[in-house]
Amino acid sequence: MVSTDRFLAFAAMSLLVIVIPGPSVLFVIGRALAHGRRTAMATVLGNVVGSYLLVVAVAFGVGSVVERSVVVFMAVKLAGAAYLVFLGVQAFRHRKELKADVIRAEPSDATPHGDLRTVLDGVLVGATNPKGIVFFAAVLPQFVDHTAGHLPTQMLLLGLVPIGIGLITDTLWGLTASAARTWFARSDRRLSLIGGAGGFTMIGLGVTVAATGRAD
Repeated sequence: MVSTDRFLAFAAMSLLVIVIPGPSVLFVIGRALAHGRRTAMATVLGNVVGSYLLVVAVAFGVGSVVERSVVVFMAVKLAGAAYLVFLGVQAFRHRKELKADVIRAEPSDATPHGDLRTVLDGVLVGATNPKGIVFFAAVLPQFVDHTAGHLPTQMLLLGLVPIGIGLITDTLWGLTASAARTWFARSDRRLSLIGGAGGFTMIGLGVTVAATGRAD
C-alpha cells in the first residue's frame, strides 16, 4: 500500500531526525546511569510504545489537533517536562542506594520489582515527547499516498519505520551508558556521582523541554 519510494524517503528523514539525540534518548541515558541496564532496556521499551501511541494518535486525527493548538501542545509538553523533573529528583535522592542495587543485580543484572512501572515511565515520556509530537504530526502525513486511500493504515505502517530505528539507537545508547555505570560501580563514591549525574540529566532535560519548543 505504501510505495517503496515513499517508504525509503520517510526512512531517510526519520534517520536524520533520530540521529540527533532528543528527550527520549537523554531520558534513556539518564535512567541507565542512575539505575542500570535492566531499567534502561525497560525504559527503551516504554519509549517505543509511547512513541507509537503518537503515531496512532496522528493516524486517527488527534495529532493534528495537538499540532494546531498551542494550548494543547503546551499542556502535553509541560506534563512531560514535569514528570521528567520528578523522576530526576527521585534518582538524585536515592543515588547513595545504588551500590546495594548493583550488588543485588549481580550476576543477572536483575532489579527488584518495578519493571512495569519503569516501562510505564518510558511510555509517558515517549508519548509526551515534543520532538516526537511535532515530527509525527507535521512530517508523517506528508509521506502518505492520498490516491491510494486507507490513510490511517498507511500512517500506521510508515510509523513503524522511525519506531524500529529508535528501538535500535535507544538500545545502543542505553547499553553504552549502563556499561559506563558498571565501571563507576567499582567505587561507592563514583557510583553515587554517576547516579546523581543521571538524576541531574533528567532534571535538566525536563527544564529544557519546558523552556523550548513552539513559540507561536
